[in-house]
Amino acid sequence: MPQITVDYSASLSDAFDRRTFALSLHELTARIVSTPLDTCKTRFRRVEEAYVADGAPEHAVVHVQLGLLPGRTEAVKAELSEAVLELLRKATAPDAAGTTGLIVHATVDVSELGAAYRKHVGA
Repeated sequence: MPQITVDYSASLSDAFDRRTFALSLHELTARIVSTPLDTCKTRFRRVEEAYVADGAPEHAVVHVQLGLLPGRTEAVKAELSEAVLELLRKATAPDAAGTTGLIVHATVDVSELGAAYRKHVGA
């Protein structure tokens, strides 16, 4: 915990510095939800096909899904969502990421992991 998944359009592959984003995301998440940094895990999934509105190629999509253990208030989840969206906007801005010419549709969803969530760390 937290379990983080980032889906992003293939058109962002070269411009989206995923490592830098993940490291910043982990620090932000750990601070806001009061969890140790080493519990944050992020995986990225490149989406080969994503269509917005009329399917024009200048549209790109990036969505961050954060799963947290139950117990965080709605205010904390909203604060995290807003902060992650701002981080995402900066990471995909034309001047920062080389996404000139792309319209990036960025979204964030913070939800609770279910009662069946389990974790094991080891060899």
